[in-house]
Amino acid sequence: MDDLTRSAHANSFGPAARSYERGRPGYPAEALDWLLPPGRPRVLDLGAGTGKLTRALAGRGLPVTAVEPSQGMIEELRRVLPAVHAHQGTAENIPLPDDAVDVVLVAQAWHWVDVDRAVPEIARVLAPGGRLGVLWNVRDESAAAWVHRLGIIIDSADQSRDPAMGPPFGPVRTAEFRWTDRVSPEALLDLVASRSRVILLPADERAALLAQVRQLTATHPALVGHTGFDLPYVTECARADLP
Repeated sequence: MDDLTRSAHANSFGPAARSYERGRPGYPAEALDWLLPPGRPRVLDLGAGTGKLTRALAGRGLPVTAVEPSQGMIEELRRVLPAVHAHQGTAENIPLPDDAVDVVLVAQAWHWVDVDRAVPEIARVLAPGGRLGVLWNVRDESAAAWVHRLGIIIDSADQSRDPAMGPPFGPVRTAEFRWTDRVSPEALLDLVASRSRVILLPADERAALLAQVRQLTATHPALVGHTGFDLPYVTECARADLP
């Protein structure tokens, strides 16, 4: 994906903010346990979207700030999490002072950033010894035939999930966590509708693709007649610390 295409995809989410909020999964507690240092660190959720990760951090009683580039997404975040400090900004231009936080987490968004520009900016807002963590929820299409079929319908080309960070951060450590999210047919439809590739489709093609998802939930033997089903995920995590 070239820079222009990546930018178009990265900036496409605003109109689908409600679908994103209804359909996207949260993140497993075990992944956050691994990503976060002990104690009560100040956390920046960078590229926060509608606050899927933000609410889990706030639920732990941590002081959390959210930064998100999309106006539509941050408005939705403020609606669902009115007590959280939320700012419009990017990984390359973070609207926080130096040494403002102890941890920066980037969930489902590291592949959208310009790493060469984002890394020094993230290091700037981190206190000495601070941590950068990135994570992605990835559907486990090997776990169930219907999940594999869903991937075919939405043409889920494997996006780069390169966790490279580089100086001034130290070595990158990685971990994976398997879990399942309970979803309804409607939430599955919102999950698909909130993907950047689907958002950017012409209206008729988007409608046709969503019709295939409806047909899947209405006819697949593992799904038909059920009001909810388990969608398997692998949460891929990486972290690195400042000296």
